[in-house]
Amino acid sequence: MISYIGFSLLLFIIGSCGVYLSRRNLIMLIMSFEVMLLSVNMIFIFGSVFFDDIVAHLYVLCILSIAGVESAIGLALIVSYYKKNKYL
Repeated sequence: MISYIGFSLLLFIIGSCGVYLSRRNLIMLIMSFEVMLLSVNMIFIFGSVFFDDIVAHLYVLCILSIAGVESAIGLALIVSYYKKNKYL
């Protein structure tokens, strides 16, 4: 269990470093947020298996739906930006 939490913590740290280092690049920022959300999902799933509880799976489902919406909004922003600036 400790190794799973350590791996999730490592992923979260990598994601937060990505957010800090790529503030100007929108695609990298969204990818870093996705890594952070996935590391939190991993902790929920491992805790759910360890404590034999199903509620964490519902939280993971909600987090994954929020992550999908976040990716769709980010993609829409990028497409509209490139349509506006056709010379890029």
